[in-house]
Amino acid sequence: MAHFAELDENNIVLNVVVVADADTADENGVEDATIGVAFLNGLFPDSGAWLQTSYNNNLRGHYAGIGFTYDPDEDIFYSPAPYPSWTRTGTEWNPPVPYVPGYYWNEEDQIWEQPV
Repeated sequence: MAHFAELDENNIVLNVVVVADADTADENGVEDATIGVAFLNGLFPDSGAWLQTSYNNNLRGHYAGIGFTYDPDEDIFYSPAPYPSWTRTGTEWNPPVPYVPGYYWNEEDQIWEQPV
């Protein structure tokens, strides 16, 4: 099985679908993502762009999820930011100050706080 993410015009993932191996392979059984994309465009002619994603994270950083973003420069999918102040490096989000184990992030004060 192959997995494909549908993207909108801003590279935001709208949908993720599973496509049978037979619908992604050539006459010799060799998988080709362009065949899977053509199959999906035939099923959903009004859809956005399709890109293959890997359930095992072997392709494009992370398995794409609805609301994720595709970065064509890095050829990766990444999740939405957990907080507005966090910055992204590759597929990972980083807080503005180092993580403190067992604490939770207070976005308003920009600090890690101990649970009460």
